[in-house]
Amino acid sequence: MSTSNVTCPKCNATNRIPTDRLKDGPKCGKCKAALFIGKPINLSAANVAAVLNHNEIPVLVDCWADWCGPCKQFAPTFEQAARDLEPKLRLAKLDTERNQQIAGRWQIRSIPTLILFKKGKEVSRLAGAVPLQQLKKWLAEQGV
Repeated sequence: MSTSNVTCPKCNATNRIPTDRLKDGPKCGKCKAALFIGKPINLSAANVAAVLNHNEIPVLVDCWADWCGPCKQFAPTFEQAARDLEPKLRLAKLDTERNQQIAGRWQIRSIPTLILFKKGKEVSRLAGAVPLQQLKKWLAEQGV
């Protein structure tokens, strides 16, 4: 039986879940919170390493800022993507203003920027707000 490591969005604990049970509403073994909440999780310096490096499912990060109009317009689309695409994909948001070190390390030059990580490594990025269908098409092209 294959398993997947998934981090808890509440306590960041790594949970090993049978892959065929990911859609069954798994809960964290440490804090008992739902592992998939149908919405993006917020990244910060405190949890970015755990979320990117301890999830065996791909992680899609929306890099945004509160002052950015296109970012605000894209937010509902990203929320819908989380509802549609979990548990095969973990969605997360990075506020580039509050997390400037991470944004600098990732060389964010424009926002919104979407970065797809697999096993902690960036595999692709997409700049700009896109409609949900275009986002799903791009993810499918990336093998997600």
